[in-house]
Amino acid sequence: MLRFETLAVALVTAYGFTIIVLVVFQSRLQYFPDRRRSPIAQSGLTGGEELVLATSDGESLVAWHFRPRGERATILYFHGASGALINRSPRLRMFVERGYGVLAISYRGYGGSTGRPTQGGLIRDAETAYHAARLRYHRDRLIIMGASLGTGVAVSLAANHQAAGLVLLAPFLSAPDIVLTRFPFLPARWLMVDQFRSDLLISDVKMPLLMIHGERDRVIPIKSGKRLFQLAKEPKTFLAVPGGGHVVLAASVFPQLCDWIDRAVAARSAAPQEAPLDE
Repeated sequence: MLRFETLAVALVTAYGFTIIVLVVFQSRLQYFPDRRRSPIAQSGLTGGEELVLATSDGESLVAWHFRPRGERATILYFHGASGALINRSPRLRMFVERGYGVLAISYRGYGGSTGRPTQGGLIRDAETAYHAARLRYHRDRLIIMGASLGTGVAVSLAANHQAAGLVLLAPFLSAPDIVLTRFPFLPARWLMVDQFRSDLLISDVKMPLLMIHGERDRVIPIKSGKRLFQLAKEPKTFLAVPGGGHVVLAASVFPQLCDWIDRAVAARSAAPQEAPLDE
């Protein structure tokens, strides 16, 4: 009996310690920024410019900007939880070489930007990036794109602004949903501060939606993306990548993504113009 009581106390103590770690260090467990500022030249990309954008709360964001060729769309890109913009160079190169414009921001606390990352801060950064893009391009030629954690940022932005389309690479229902798939015994829904509740916002998105998810994604299980897709309004498209891991843009998928972007922009340009809701 004493041995059982000792084991029970040890388990409760370990559980309590785990909860404390989750509460105290959750920001470090959710965001993994590389704070170093890397010039575009180090990425091997050409024809771009580095911008410094001022947020409404006084932070300075580093952004990479590439102009589109001709009437191509411009992609407003929001990256994932780790690294910096330079880690996305291969993906950005795919879009630039295809002729698309790109405006990719480095969130606060990432890659030369000031501040520290929080959900509210990242959403404010997205608003800053959107308005910077709108100074240069018509909303009907903008594609909002988010990858992994950036899908939570992108959904929030798309729910409140207009663009030709929304692309989500490895999206998720919410941050607690992802935690619970790995640690179902943790009260993540009550303890997490930055929850990125895309499940509550996706129905407010009123633009064409494309989701791309690897079937073997071990970071964000595809079932989370599919559940989010079910909550979204039409028109919407889901592309599952057989054998694909996390944030996949394989050779078989990228042409389909580009075709979807081109169709979304063409349809938006051909549609009757409505009074803007966000200008």
